Parts: sequence; structure tokens; C-alpha cells
Amino acid sequence: MSLTARIIPCLDVRAGRVVKGINFKNIIDAGDPAEVAKKYDAEGADEICMLDIDASFQERSTTLTTVEAIANQVFIPFTVGGGIKKVQDIEVLLKSGADKVSINTSAIQEPNLIQEASKEFGSQCIVVAIDAKKDGNAWSVYTHGGKNKTELNAIEWAKKVEDLGAGEILMTSMDKDGTKSGYDNELNKKLTSHLRIPLIASGGAGQLSHLVDAIKIGNADAVLAASIFHYEEISIARAKEELTINDISVRSNI
Repeated sequence: MSLTARIIPCLDVRAGRVVKGINFKNIIDAGDPAEVAKKYDAEGADEICMLDIDASFQERSTTLTTVEAIANQVFIPFTVGGGIKKVQDIEVLLKSGADKVSINTSAIQEPNLIQEASKEFGSQCIVVAIDAKKDGNAWSVYTHGGKNKTELNAIEWAKKVEDLGAGEILMTSMDKDGTKSGYDNELNKKLTSHLRIPLIASGGAGQLSHLVDAIKIGNADAVLAASIFHYEEISIARAKEELTINDISVRSNI
């Protein structure tokens, strides 16, 4: 785990709107992306992550107008994912205001993209997102926004993407996503025992203790959450306060 834990609100975007669902389904509207991002920046979020959740499945590129609109509103690191297929796509997103890109389906289809991108832009720009679901005693990797199961083992795949040059891993538990029952700390702890690069935990945040447990039990370097922030169940400031109370170092909002 890194010295300072990060809190990262996630904007899942579909058709130009922030949405949220349960187990990758039952989608409901949660607002305008640029307005939501601006609010989180003002509240003290450490980073913002925007995922165009249908881009890979619909085989199209990420909506640049949304990326540019968000980039114009925030002054914290901004990660964009969805529909990235080649190095040129990454270049366009970085020029449109993204600080990092998150690649998922394309990394599985073409693992060399990770290596090429990290050499071209630096590993600090390259986040590999992994959508995983428990399958017996292991976790299987899914592509296209959780729609297609692969033969990949999540832990083995995470180790490989690190070797290929990824700077961070964003691990989403499909079993936990949207359930508000806590992160998959079993999976995350196994992952961090094998990795040297930072791990962002995603999927399952429902209360303050879940954020603490993801870092203390799952050994995550950062926690990503959506609905608890979108619907103002928990504020960024309160989340940071809770981490501090539990002896977890966070960046000051000042």
C-alpha cells in the first residue's frame, strides 16, 4: 500500500450522462458528467475517473466532448476509459485533457498495447482495468463492460499487465459492484501480495467502514466509488475524515 490513500469518485457515463447500476445492470441516471466532476473536485477528491461503459461493447471510441467538458472543470488527475483500441486513441484522450487512460477489453485482445502505450506515454499514464467475478476458488476476467467471460485468471492477468508496463490496476469486483456490501477484500489482498504497482479497489462501497477495510484489509492503495458519492450518502470530506480516524494517511483538502 502506498503512503497516502486516494479517494476516487467514478463517473460511469452512458449517452453523455452519469449512470449507476447493480452488478453491471439496472442502470439509473445520476447527473451531468462535467457538473458532477466539478463538484467532486471542489469537495476534495484526489482523482476523477470517467468510464464510458458502453464504448467497448458498442465498438466505438470514447466521447471526446464529454472528456473535454470534464477536463475543463477539474484540476485533479483525471482518468478516462472505454473504447480505447490503439496508441493513437490514447494520444487523442491525453490531448483532450485526460491525465491517464484506463484500458480493459483492448488490453486483453492486444496485450502489446500496454507495452506500447507505457513506452510512448509513460507507465504513470496507463491504468489497466480488470472486471472480475468469482468462479469457484478463483476469479475470472470479463470483457466488454462485464458482458463476456474470458479464460483469464484475474490474479495471473494482473501480474502479466504489471510486467507489460501498466502503472496501476483498477480492479472491479463484478460480484460486489453496486451492492454496497463492501469491496472484495479477499481478491484485493491476494492481488496486492503479488503486485508492486498500486491497486485501485472498485465495486461494493456502501458505508465508511468499507473504505477503511479496502485499505487496511485489502491493502488497496486507492478506493474508487460511485453511488455513495453520487447520491450524497457520504461526502468526500467525511470519507477522508474516517480514513484519518483509522490511522490512514490522506491528502489534505486544503
